[in-house]
Amino acid sequence: MPLSVVPSLLIALAGLGLGLGEAALAHSPLGGDGQEHRAALLGALALAAFWLAYVVGSWRAPPKLRHALAFHSGVLLAYLAVLGPLDDWAETSAAAHMTQHMLFMVVIAPLWVVGRPLPQIAVGGGGILALLWRPMLRFARHPMLAAWLHGAVIWFWHMPGFYILALQNPWWHTLEHACFLVSAGLFWWAVLKSSQRQAPWALLAVLLTLVHTGFLGAILTFAQAPLYGEGLGLQDQQLAGLIMWVLGAIPYLLAAAWVGHRWYRRLR
Repeated sequence: MPLSVVPSLLIALAGLGLGLGEAALAHSPLGGDGQEHRAALLGALALAAFWLAYVVGSWRAPPKLRHALAFHSGVLLAYLAVLGPLDDWAETSAAAHMTQHMLFMVVIAPLWVVGRPLPQIAVGGGGILALLWRPMLRFARHPMLAAWLHGAVIWFWHMPGFYILALQNPWWHTLEHACFLVSAGLFWWAVLKSSQRQAPWALLAVLLTLVHTGFLGAILTFAQAPLYGEGLGLQDQQLAGLIMWVLGAIPYLLAAAWVGHRWYRRLR
């Protein structure tokens, strides 16, 4: 057994243990019924297919251990964000909802990019999945375009009408998750995988994203009334704003420092 496949088995066991726990099932959308159950099941199957393609591909194209650990960590966090208690709490708490969003955009997506899973997924998926990401990779050659797209997605889903729609309708909620993951994946790929020649644009893309997400977080923090309905309290909304503004800024600052260092080395 390749050493890099071992994390796959550990992730499966950990996820199974967390998912089948009585407390977890009590708050998981999989424990519900109707549309919520079907939407959660669709998300779970998509995540499982994505992960399974990587595991199968790892047997034929073993990744480096650090890449495998990064990818599997992202899968486990995605599982917890989508199917764990956090998804249930996000329906009644703006802070929990924002935590879910930040996990998708600044933790899970960059972990998958750092994990470099495309060779394994291409092999495990029989080449079919490669047809989907090739146009995306061509788009990701332009960091600023990726940043503008990701920014548009962030602001779209944080407009009150669409934010509330995602809370009330599980299918729109699932679509929201997919939009965050795909746009964030393109953004982080464009930044972290940029060539040295593209380093200035990658740095500008990170700083742009840092500024506008911080501005959105500040709007939520200093608002004098709940923006997403009276059901979500003002203090809860302010905490959500601080999560985006302060904690969400840390990955962008780290990425800016890394890209800036690459640019400095090229200039020298």
